[in-house]
Amino acid sequence: MATAPPQKPEDPRVTRFWQRYMDVLELFRVAQKRRPWYRRHVEGFIRDSPTERLASHTPETLASWLERQGRSPALPDWQFQQKVDALRLLFAHLLKLPWAAGFDWDRWSMGARSLGVDHPTVARTYEMIDKAVQSADNLLGKRHPDLYRRYLVAVRLPHYSPNTEKSYLGWINRFLRFHGDRHPCKCAEPEVASFLEHLALKRKVAGATQGQALNALVFFYSKVLEQPLGQIGPYRRPKIPRRLPTVLSPTEVQAMFAHLRGMPELMIRLMYGTGMRVMECCRLRVLDLDFEYRQVIVRAGKGNKDRSVPLPGTLHETLRKQVAWVQQLHGQDLAAGCGSVFMPEALARKYPNAQTELRWQYLFPASRVAPDPRTGVVRRHHIHQTAIQKHVRQAAAKSGITKRVTSHTLRHSFATHLLESGSDIRTVQDLLGHADVSTTMIYTHVAGIGGQGVRSPLDRL
Repeated sequence: MATAPPQKPEDPRVTRFWQRYMDVLELFRVAQKRRPWYRRHVEGFIRDSPTERLASHTPETLASWLERQGRSPALPDWQFQQKVDALRLLFAHLLKLPWAAGFDWDRWSMGARSLGVDHPTVARTYEMIDKAVQSADNLLGKRHPDLYRRYLVAVRLPHYSPNTEKSYLGWINRFLRFHGDRHPCKCAEPEVASFLEHLALKRKVAGATQGQALNALVFFYSKVLEQPLGQIGPYRRPKIPRRLPTVLSPTEVQAMFAHLRGMPELMIRLMYGTGMRVMECCRLRVLDLDFEYRQVIVRAGKGNKDRSVPLPGTLHETLRKQVAWVQQLHGQDLAAGCGSVFMPEALARKYPNAQTELRWQYLFPASRVAPDPRTGVVRRHHIHQTAIQKHVRQAAAKSGITKRVTSHTLRHSFATHLLESGSDIRTVQDLLGHADVSTTMIYTHVAGIGGQGVRSPLDRL
């Protein structure tokens, strides 16, 4: 009987290398069960470039490898992020190559998250009755599919936002669950009042939350059941407190910018410089930049309204470089057969070739391609908004800011700083896209305008 040939002993230098790498994983608290996978990712990187030493790799070779890995639609997001983290620990903390500290690891890791099925960008590209009917949480779709169809028609014809559609459906389902198996047509004003009081007394919800539940039920009864509610009667309402928005000072904004870099820095600077919401910034396309008129066109903002905002002059050159980079990336995607971009169905039908044109590409693309959650077409979507939100929180923490800072805080700061510099409140209202000037008036209390601009008597002593 033939015996297996003896295995060649591993080079001691290789053994020491992997031991040092495992020490780095332990130092950075990588879970024990994940360490073998981190090693496999590094081995795969080494196997793909067998003639090149690890120390001779450059940012370009690493980015090229990550780009090739990201083009595989079968690779889950978490596994791609794990590959990025494995190589980050290798190059930045084991080999300590000079370029590794400046490599944009966050863009590759945080920017790899795919858009979900219910993401606002793609949520409306599906048939009337979809997987939501089979969901155990959707009582309306499961028990009353005809009413669910009518609800979808009623909420989409006036172009309610996907977030509003999802929120209203959630409150309708909670209402049905609260009243058990009763048909909604058999519930009327007393049942609505008891549900609203339950939210206030038992669930301890805020006044605004209770108001949102009431709006959802009023919409459901008037537009879906076609049985408008009358006088609901007395019920316990929590007091809606007056809240002032959190605003950063110009010094605090500059301190945040000092802890940002790469594409997240550009996006956060643009959000502060224009007052855009985070989703409005993520969805920008190349054609939305107007360098000649120095403006950015915000498409389908809140309320499905377009508006124009000023393009900060300090970002002109950076944005031109971003467009050139998107053009280069788009060329690579076209060569790989995945160069189309998501477009709403009406535009896709009207301009069938537009999805492969540069001007329609997202200005801030994701770091990898991914299948469309509805159609399965592999394409490059925009960066997920949670990546930018995370960068904002991290930059605020590193800056030592003790205020609660979110991406929306930049919008509040934009409005307040404009008012402080003497801008007319109507102009600020138009730039923010507010339907009513009373919404914009809240910033006058923060900016110290009017009665809020008085001097404390303590300072006169």
